[in-house]
Amino acid sequence: QVQLAESGGGLVQAGDSLRLSCLASGRPFEGYAMGWFRQAPGKERDFVAALGWSSGATVYADSVKDRFTISKDNARNTMYLQLNSLKPEDTAVYFCAAKRAAWKITKQALGAAGAFDFWGQGTQVTVSS
Repeated sequence: QVQLAESGGGLVQAGDSLRLSCLASGRPFEGYAMGWFRQAPGKERDFVAALGWSSGATVYADSVKDRFTISKDNARNTMYLQLNSLKPEDTAVYFCAAKRAAWKITKQALGAAGAFDFWGQGTQVTVSS
């Protein structure tokens, strides 16, 4: 069974940086896509970024592509999201997710929460102004 565990959230000021981690376990992840989503109170869960575990290809939401960076460490089975130049509107619970048999690393294929099969519990990021 796939398990995902996020960490690294916290309370920061506008302009600060954070690095979120997602430890993945339960099976090899070749052929999987891994992604980050976020959900603010009263809003839908929105796509942030995703990568192909085998290919390393990445895709970002337009709202974050110049500030956030997604990466992975295969040896540690860990995915990261580097958040720079944080803004109050980035405040949300950030979730990592995994999708089986994901060979297209595009926003069209991965940009909706329903496309993913497994989810972590989330980590809170709060950005004060």
